[in-house]
Amino acid sequence: MKVSKPQAQANRQRIIEVAGELFRERGFDGIGVNDLMQAAGLTRGGFYGHFESKEDLARQASEQALAANLAHWSDVLGHAENPLAELVDFYLSKRHRDSPGQGCALAALGPDALRHGEALREVFGAGVERFVATVAAKLPAGNEADRRERALAVVATLVGALVLSRVGDEGLSREIRAAAAAAIVGGKTA
Repeated sequence: MKVSKPQAQANRQRIIEVAGELFRERGFDGIGVNDLMQAAGLTRGGFYGHFESKEDLARQASEQALAANLAHWSDVLGHAENPLAELVDFYLSKRHRDSPGQGCALAALGPDALRHGEALREVFGAGVERFVATVAAKLPAGNEADRRERALAVVATLVGALVLSRVGDEGLSREIRAAAAAAIVGGKTA
């Protein structure tokens, strides 16, 4: 039975969304095409009608996840009295730490992207640049080079702290997140 064009587009979008979440939870190599398609409620047979390869899906799912992350961070930064403190509170929260499938693609998949093709690494490089630019735009006045340098340090600290906070016990995780928050804004996080 032939699927209508709108339904095919909806199916494709569903695959990308599910893959974005499952890749962040399990890594690019931690889930196969069969399981991705099953999680999307579709059969494996339709996969290659939508994507050239699993790597193509990984690239598209990562682009979408990174764009969604950026939209959320921009919202947090745009509506806060102290944008940097709000970002730190959200990003280093226990909730964000415990929800990699819904969270930052840079922290969940950045190391995995290094082991894949150039196209996927470029997606993550562009994601870092956009996150840095978003943070830099909210930093106090200063020249552009200084704000970029500070934003690079903030992003690296946030992403690194989130990654490390996921590998230790609860006490170590709390220490890592608190130390990173203090380094960025002098505060603590939950």
